[in-house]
Amino acid sequence: MIVALLHRLSEKLPRVVHRLSVMMKPQVVFVLGGPGAGKGTQCARIVENYSYTHLSAGDLLREERSRTGSECGQLIDTYIKEGKIVPVEITISLLKKAMEETMKADEKKFRFLIDGFPRNQDNLQGWNTVMDGKADVKFVLFFDCSNEVCIDRCLERGKSSGRTDDNRESLEKRIQTYLQSTRPIIEQYEKQGKVHTIDASRSVDEVFGDVKNILEKEG
Repeated sequence: MIVALLHRLSEKLPRVVHRLSVMMKPQVVFVLGGPGAGKGTQCARIVENYSYTHLSAGDLLREERSRTGSECGQLIDTYIKEGKIVPVEITISLLKKAMEETMKADEKKFRFLIDGFPRNQDNLQGWNTVMDGKADVKFVLFFDCSNEVCIDRCLERGKSSGRTDDNRESLEKRIQTYLQSTRPIIEQYEKQGKVHTIDASRSVDEVFGDVKNILEKEG
């Protein structure tokens, strides 16, 4: 079942990419950091002040997970509950669909903050294979924060968020996944000189002050 589903998704990807290629290339900023580092909060601030559209890989997956009739919903549910990374075919399919729909609705909206992706080597290889020449990755915003602060923030968020993965057991698994899988991706981009690291342990306003400086410098 899973193999067949992933095969159908992989067949759809070239059609979506072709539709994207006839428009202006999406200009992409990858937003990375551990769970609770404040990625979503800072992305919301950026959207308010700059011409970016925020796409959260996690939010897109959670929406698809709860969508009635979704072929992928149960599979996504299992991966999220176990703190594992969802297969790249599903994530890229959802990201490209969101970019396509945004640019189709307004051709001036071609700048995207992609939050929580790529989360591992498989994600990065999938992106490079499918999106090569179809989107420009401008740089990576890396919100750096200690594990302890991240866990405390997520536990506090879990009191009101309704997210099933904002509990200590899931958080510890998510942080291990992040350290083992996502940090090496950030290090790869650092070697290319594409990473802007921000101390995310500070207040929202202090962190956004650094974000503004970076965006204004990058244009």
